[in-house]
Amino acid sequence: MHPIYLDHNSTTPQLAEVTAAMAECQASAWGNPASQHQAGRNAHRLLEDARDAIGQMLGADTTGREPDQVIFTSGGTEANNLALLGLAAARGATPGEAVISAIEHPSVSGPAEHLERSGWRIRRLGVSRDGVVDVDQLADLLNPNTRFVTVMLGNNETGALQPIQELAALCNQAGVPLHTDAVQVVGKLPVDFRSLGVSTLSAAAHKFHGPKGIGALVVRHGIALRPILFGGFQQAGLRPGTECVSLAVGMRRALEIFVRQQEARAAAISALRNRLESALKAGYPRLVVNAAGAPRLPHTSNVSFRGLDRRALLMALDLAGVACSSGSACASGSSEPSPVLLAMGCDKETVAGSLRFSLGATTTAEEIDEAVRRILAVTRRLDRSAESMEPLVEVAGG
Repeated sequence: MHPIYLDHNSTTPQLAEVTAAMAECQASAWGNPASQHQAGRNAHRLLEDARDAIGQMLGADTTGREPDQVIFTSGGTEANNLALLGLAAARGATPGEAVISAIEHPSVSGPAEHLERSGWRIRRLGVSRDGVVDVDQLADLLNPNTRFVTVMLGNNETGALQPIQELAALCNQAGVPLHTDAVQVVGKLPVDFRSLGVSTLSAAAHKFHGPKGIGALVVRHGIALRPILFGGFQQAGLRPGTECVSLAVGMRRALEIFVRQQEARAAAISALRNRLESALKAGYPRLVVNAAGAPRLPHTSNVSFRGLDRRALLMALDLAGVACSSGSACASGSSEPSPVLLAMGCDKETVAGSLRFSLGATTTAEEIDEAVRRILAVTRRLDRSAESMEPLVEVAGG
């Protein structure tokens, strides 16, 4: 049975062109980019070229009088931790207040909870039934004690896009830094760091067909951060340690490929997502598409098979050769219901039957059609199994 991969929000297959660029780099620029000899200088040149190119493709100003910074990290989790904990440390020695949306990824909610345990007051920004944050509520939550705000650009579970420019305008007016986790948006839709108006922005290469093990935090000029790692001078001391040049080259190449294809890729993936949802709805009338009323990422579909259990469905689909998820990969070991869907006010049956299907540049129409066939076959089988259990439940209850 040909496996069908519909979990691109967790990670994406690395493109051959990216692998080739990394292999060439590893062969020719294996030196330590901090070394002063020729091998080190060659590696340093490729590293800084990649840094500048990535920054420019993300809409940062890396060459002007007041350049933004691009800090390479090990991925989105480290970038988000550096942003939140770095902003927290730079904004005062004593605990303060921060605002976090109710739908953040664990790599953002985790550091926020750490700050909360350290005496910080973390205020939660609510969302609508379609998973979009309440801009007016942020205006009410901001106060002189607010040290920073963090709201993701696009939700990793539902795909709901957030009004970051509006939120940034409020934060800038109040003099409060705004971080946005853009991990699920970079490489899927155009991102313009300066136009968004945010203070910091995170990205991860493996989400857009680049290599695992590298991400980036873009920092606006004038925004103060404190490091969370110590013991080196690299990257202005904000992220010490020897940078991996080949990973930076791979991230650059993956982003360049996206930029070349961005309009066609987004249109194609969006059409496939709509095809998937329409076919599933036709075959399973109880299906609910979560966040359907919000502007969404083109590649993300969170649907609820009302009446079925997501865990049983996930396992059955895996056996049928369809890879999907029940939420964030960083929380996939948990059997708890999705905090994102709960924050949206979804009812118990909707939350219990929710799965996430996420597409990528390598997804084909044939795979979507075959996935639908397998998914509906599994739902019919689980439905029959549930029906056959009902009399037994009644007898046991009697």
